[in-house]
Amino acid sequence: MRLYIIRHADPDYENNTITEQGHKEAQALAKRLASHGLDRIYTSPFGRAIDTMKYTAELLHMDYNIEHWTKELWPELMMEKTPWGTIMAIDVPGEIIRAGDEMPTYNDWYKNPVFNGYRFQEVYEELKRNSDEFLARHGYERVGGRYRCVRPNNERIAVFCHGGFGLTWLAHLLEIPLTIMWSGFWLPPSSVTTILFEQRSPEWAVPRCIGLGDVSHLYAAGLPVLPRGIQANYD
Repeated sequence: MRLYIIRHADPDYENNTITEQGHKEAQALAKRLASHGLDRIYTSPFGRAIDTMKYTAELLHMDYNIEHWTKELWPELMMEKTPWGTIMAIDVPGEIIRAGDEMPTYNDWYKNPVFNGYRFQEVYEELKRNSDEFLARHGYERVGGRYRCVRPNNERIAVFCHGGFGLTWLAHLLEIPLTIMWSGFWLPPSSVTTILFEQRSPEWAVPRCIGLGDVSHLYAAGLPVLPRGIQANYD
């Protein structure tokens, strides 16, 4: 199975949709996805994800399903009265995440003092449960950090979602410490991240990232890559 985690196109947050530029990005994305086809399409319930997804669904003449758990993690990850103002937890500077003598791990990332008083660990655990249920529906049952192949398949599944959600989901799939994922990676608008459920034995599959934040469709269409979510010195 191939899982495509797709961030929505350039957002119009105020109106919960995408901008004029975003519509161009979504059209280019649809052409790219149509070139190799999809078996299933899922989307966040938020307008900016749905409006991005519809170009692909219409081009491929496919139905889609809304997965409410894939919505952006707002306000669940909001932090107020920080040295950086009101921000999402994903935007805590990397210099704070990496400041200690030991790097955060998959199991203790939430112990950074900057997160004291917040319930981010609970939010993450809920996402992990929803992810495991979703993948079990598609034939892959999580056991520890790997997946039992209950019904292995070669389906191509697209999930149209969000930058913060996408990074958080990837941390779970790939067993990467969450705060390292937040501070060390970025998903551009309309980007495609491809996760292959690599199966080297009849029983087990392990998610393998074979493409992160790909925006080749933007380059092909002559469109710029906009820095939505980058906080400093993006040229």
